[in-house]
Amino acid sequence: MAETTQNTDNNITTGGSGHLQVRLVTPDRVLLDATADAVELPAVGGYLEALYGAAPLLAELGAGEVRLHGGTSNEKKFFVAWGFVEVLPDRITILAETAIIPSEIDKAEAQEEINAGQKMWQEAGDNALQYDQANDLTRQGEEKLASAEGRSL
Repeated sequence: MAETTQNTDNNITTGGSGHLQVRLVTPDRVLLDATADAVELPAVGGYLEALYGAAPLLAELGAGEVRLHGGTSNEKKFFVAWGFVEVLPDRITILAETAIIPSEIDKAEAQEEINAGQKMWQEAGDNALQYDQANDLTRQGEEKLASAEGRSL
């Protein structure tokens, strides 16, 4: 664990390994507990990247790939959908409703999500909530399929 100190200029600095401790947790299991130099995350408002020593942040996850770089992570990637991420200077905790290793993604199921989202969108009429749900489902399916195929959106 990194040590936090305050220097003479009143700036907070962190000391330690220079690696982030990264933990990916779903309701069922702890999918990952590793170190990384950098982590890319799919926040609802777009992707963000966290580095060692980053300012604390709490963000809502969208659907997309978590990409780990360096450390003991071996450049791992995971598809995640919906949840939260806590970024601290020396660690990242990802709490995801869904997290899947790309090689375990069922491409046919992902395509079904896309089709269901598109159908829901066409049937939404004046219902704004249904449009939002349709867009979320379509986005999740598209991101899942892209992850399974090894490409980024």
